[in-house]
This record gives sequence, structure tokens and C-alpha cells, in this order.
Amino acid sequence: MESIVPVPAGFSFAAHASGMRYQGRDDLALIVSDRPAVGAGVFTKNLFQAAPVTVARENIKNSQSIRAFLVNAGQANACTGDEGLANCRATLEMMAERLGIEPGEILPASTGVIGPQLKMDLWRAEAPALAAGLGKAAPLDAAKAIMTTDAFPKMAWGFVETPSGTVRLLGMAKGAGMICPNMATMLGFVLCDADVEKARWQAMLAAAVDASFNAVTVDGDTSTNDCVLAMANGASGVAVREDDELSALAAALNELCQALAYMIVEDAEGGTKIVRVHVTGAQDHMEAEACARAVGHSPLVKTAMFGRDANWGRIVAAVGRSGAEFDPAKVSVAIGGIPVFQNGQPVPGDLDSLLAPHMRRAEIAIDIDLGAGEGEYLLLASDLGFDYVKCNASYRS
Repeated sequence: MESIVPVPAGFSFAAHASGMRYQGRDDLALIVSDRPAVGAGVFTKNLFQAAPVTVARENIKNSQSIRAFLVNAGQANACTGDEGLANCRATLEMMAERLGIEPGEILPASTGVIGPQLKMDLWRAEAPALAAGLGKAAPLDAAKAIMTTDAFPKMAWGFVETPSGTVRLLGMAKGAGMICPNMATMLGFVLCDADVEKARWQAMLAAAVDASFNAVTVDGDTSTNDCVLAMANGASGVAVREDDELSALAAALNELCQALAYMIVEDAEGGTKIVRVHVTGAQDHMEAEACARAVGHSPLVKTAMFGRDANWGRIVAAVGRSGAEFDPAKVSVAIGGIPVFQNGQPVPGDLDSLLAPHMRRAEIAIDIDLGAGEGEYLLLASDLGFDYVKCNASYRS
């Protein structure tokens, strides 16, 4: 099917409505490479790992090649024990038989409510139609099919020009709540038509995820199902081996993942703002990250941002409990580029009036200088409003 977005060579898509949880919309997605691809994955660090996470890990480790992603929305297949694992593997067998590939060449992903077993009667009934629809859907159809509470589908793409030709990348993601990836409910999928070595591809993906999906927060919750999966199939005919080409591909992958991560925060459940928490002057990177996360996770800071209240005291309090080591007398904070707290003391003046136009913006910058070293970290966070509670109080009903 013709797509309005550039698609890496050799990939096709299917989307289908199974009725497992949602009615009147697609909730199954299938993405297939027409040739063996190298697979990579980054997964949740939650100790309760969903069945598809366990199976996808195994398949990346044990299979020589990866050919497909199989995704369902509405049922997480998490905390479902041995039966959940068996059901997950059975869905791969159903699809592999129809695609003429091995089950181990398929990477599964699921999102939805934790606990219930997969509705295997519906899987058996609907798998044939999903497979038969391969090539009849566009990437946007697949991106819509993987949504749960998302307000909009999330897609990004990029290019790398090499002396041997053009490499294309395409990514899609879902996520709006339970977002604090630690690799929320968050899924990401990346397709690339470069010929790249598996170890390099995995390292690139891990680095890109650290700088993007792992640097955002909506509500501080890390899901059982978080994963970012990637295939590179070589269909462009471009072998990426030289250092400059590898660096260019890594940069394009970073940019793609960061664009998708930004969209996830932009789509935060009940959110109205993106808050850029930038910490500098920490003793090291880890302390800068701890400080940024203390501020970005703080319900008091997040609700202040929602209420357009430049309450810097909540920010300073979060910094103080972050665990980072610093001299409080050297700490400075700015909101929207305007200093509100310098060298451990409030900045005099009518700051509320000065900051009022900044607090109305859809994106607010919080800059924190700890004055203790060269450590730095940037975290994208959302605010926290009434609709977050409404959405999550009624999620299962």
C-alpha cells in the first residue's frame, strides 16, 4: 500500500481489528521484512516482565535473523505466568505458519491491562486475516493499531546519505501514561534498510534509547511491557561499515528516537505542558540525572506547572532530596530562562508577574545549576492535571 511517509525498503505492514479490548478500531499490527534482518531490542527493567518481553529477548538472542514484529493493543499479557508465555509463543506460531518463517524470527510486543490471559480464541480467529492483510496497510495504520490511551499516532523518519546510496529509517511508538521507561506503557519500533552488523545495531539502539525514551517521564511509573525493537534488513543495498557512516546512522537513529520520545511526553495523559528539566554543575552525570528525575517526577512540581504557578520552592525542595551532593549555597534555578533562585537565595522582585507569560506556554524550561562539577542531564517531563486522574481512575471500566 502506498504510504504518505518514506518507508525503508523491504518492509510491509498489516493492521486488523480483533475486538480483544477495543471495538471499531484496529488493535493488531504486523510489520514484516521481505528478507532476513538483524534484530535489536531494549527492554523494561521492571522485574515483572511481560511474556512478550521475555519471548522477544529470547528470540533476539537465539535467532540468526529477525523477520517480523507482532503487536497487540489492549491486553498486556503481563503477570500471566507459564500460561502467558505459552500463549505468546502460540501467537508467533500462528503467524509464522502463515508467513512461511520461523516463530523465533518474530518479535512480539503487547500493551494494555496487566493480568488477564490473552484471548486465544480471538487470536486463532483473527490471525489469518491479519496475515492476509500484509501489504494492504500503511505504516500509519500500524501506528494507530498499537495505541491505547494515546491521543495521536506517533511516527518519525530519517535518512542517511552515503557514497553507496541512501539509507532510510522509520519509527513508530505508543505511550501516554505509565511512562518512566527504564530500559511506561511504552512501545517503540524502528525499521532501517541498511546492512549493519548485529552488535553495532544493538549498541546504536541502546545508546539512542538512553538519550531519548529513557530521558522522559510522565508519571514516574515503569511498565512491565516497555520495549523498543529494531530491525535492519539491508534492502537498500548499502552496507554501513565505515566509522563515519556508522556515526551518521547512529546520529539519525538518535534523532528519530528523540522525536518519538518528545511526542510521548507531548501526549501525556492529562498533560498540557512539556517541562524541560536541565541540570548542570553536578558532580557527575549520574548525580545530574538523579536531580533531574527528582524534579521531573515530583507531583508538587508537576501540578505547579499545570497550574501555571512558578513555585520555585517545590523545585528546590526536590533538588535537596534527590541524593545529589552539593553545597546549597551554590545552587541556582531559572524558570523560562529567568533566574528565580541564585546562590542558595531567592531572587528579589515580582517574579510571578515576570514569569506569567512563560508559565502559559506549552513548553517550560527549568534550569538547575548545582555548582558542584561538570555533570549534566536533560529530562523531558509532563505536567500533571485533572484529566490524568480521570483517565487512570477509569482505565479498566
